[in-house]
Amino acid sequence: MSHSTVPRSGTEADTTERTPEASGGATGTREDAHPGRLSLRTRVRRDRVLLLMTLPAVVLVLLFNYVPILGNVVAFQDYDPYISDNGVVSILHSPWVGLENFQAIFADSAFWNAVRNTLVLFFLQLVLYFPIPILLALLINSVVRPRVRAVAQAVLYLPHFFSWVLIVAVFQQLLGGAGLLSQLLRQHGYDGFDLMTDPATFKLLLTAQSVWKDAGWGIIVFLAALTSVSPDLYEAAAMDGAGRWRRIWHVTLPALRPVIALLLVLRVGDALTVGFEQILLQRDAVGPGAAEVLDTFVWWNGVRNQDFGYAAAAGLIKGVVSIGLVLAANKVAHLMGEQGVYKR
Repeated sequence: MSHSTVPRSGTEADTTERTPEASGGATGTREDAHPGRLSLRTRVRRDRVLLLMTLPAVVLVLLFNYVPILGNVVAFQDYDPYISDNGVVSILHSPWVGLENFQAIFADSAFWNAVRNTLVLFFLQLVLYFPIPILLALLINSVVRPRVRAVAQAVLYLPHFFSWVLIVAVFQQLLGGAGLLSQLLRQHGYDGFDLMTDPATFKLLLTAQSVWKDAGWGIIVFLAALTSVSPDLYEAAAMDGAGRWRRIWHVTLPALRPVIALLLVLRVGDALTVGFEQILLQRDAVGPGAAEVLDTFVWWNGVRNQDFGYAAAAGLIKGVVSIGLVLAANKVAHLMGEQGVYKR
C-alpha cells in the first residue's frame, strides 16, 4: 500500500521540525520573549536623526526652565546678591535661615490679601472668560461663507497682538474719568464715572480686558478640533430631525469635550497666574488692596524691596500649589473619562 506524500511549505516544515532546543529554548534573548519590543539601543539607532533635531530644544529647556529651579534655594536663605559679582558665590555665602521666610509670609496679611485677590480673579476669569472662546468658535463654525468666516477670525485675532500698554490705554480713553463715555454722559447732564480707578469694579475690569484681548486667540484650538468632526454626523443628525441647537449639543460639544477638559486642567494649574503685566500697569491707580496678586507681590518684595529670599519663598509656595492644582484637576478629568494632561 503506497502512501502519497504532499510536500510541505517551508514555513510549515520549519514550524513542525524546529524544537525548543533548536530555537534557543530557555536561552532565548529578551527580544525573542517580546517580539514587538525593540531594545533601547535599536530605537536610538533608528531615531538618531530625530533625536539630534530635538537636542537643541532640549538643551534650551534644560538651561532656561530647569536649571533656574536650583535658584529656589534662596527661599531658605537671607540672600544677599551683593556679596559677590558671581550669583552662585552669593548663594553659597548667604546665611541659611531655614523656614523663617515661610513663617514670615504666612504671618503677613499682605500675602493673604494677594492670595484672596488672585483666587477671586481666577474664578471670575474661569466663569466669565473661559466659556467665551468656546461660544465664539461655535459661532464662527456656523458661518457658511468662507470669506465672512476668515474676516471674522482676523478681527477677533487682532487684539491678541496688541501690548497690554495699548490695551490699558484704550480702556482708559473709553472708561476713564476723562474718557469718551464719561464725557458723553456729562454732555447730556449726567454724572461721569471713572472705572479705571474704582477698586470695587477693578477685577471685573481686568476680566473684560482679558476677554477683549485674548478670547479671539483662544478659539484657534476649538476651531481646529471642530475641523475633525465628520460632516456625515451633522447630516445624520439632521435626517433624524435634530435642529441646529440639538446638533450642537449632541455632535459639536462632544467633539470639543476632550479639548475643553485639557484646557480646563491647564487653566486650573495656571490659576495663580492671572496677569502680571496687565495688573502692574494699573496697580497704582486702584491701590494694592484691590490689585495686589501673587505675581505682583513677588515682584514688589523681590525687585522693589530687594528682599529676594522672602520673594523666592512666596514664589515657591505658588509653584507648589500650582502643581497640586494641576494634579487635582487632572484626577477630576480622569474621573470624568477624559485623558487630561497625561494618561492614567
